[in-house]
Amino acid sequence: MNKHAYQKLLTANDTGETGSHQAGLHIPKTNGEFLEFLPALDPREKNPDSWLECVDEASRIWKFRFVHYNNKLHSIKGTRNEFRITHMTAYFRSVGATEGDTFIISKNEGESLYTIKVNSENKSGSSTSITPVKLKGWTKVY
Repeated sequence: MNKHAYQKLLTANDTGETGSHQAGLHIPKTNGEFLEFLPALDPREKNPDSWLECVDEASRIWKFRFVHYNNKLHSIKGTRNEFRITHMTAYFRSVGATEGDTFIISKNEGESLYTIKVNSENKSGSSTSITPVKLKGWTKVY
């Protein structure tokens, strides 16, 4: 069974450090491979979403919302056409995530439960065995 994993370097806005309204982690539409890793959303529906059930390193279950804000496709005055993962602030606070940490999400092919963790190794400059391929904000982990 193949395991797929993706990571994102967290910004201060991602972790809530800026105090601004956190709208979730952005996923560029050009990241087709990463979008295929997530549940399929029907663009014919306005703002379709799916809940991701995730387990962290402490075996706690978290539910994040994967949403395609797409009112631009459904309304003349619509302005949004973007993918996000939301409802993550409590998780980031619980693990002490800060700007410069790396968020990693993975799952085994054919399974629905995602595994998540925050890695702060990159801040200390230590090397990691992960070989990333650049995907505009998110990287695939091999």
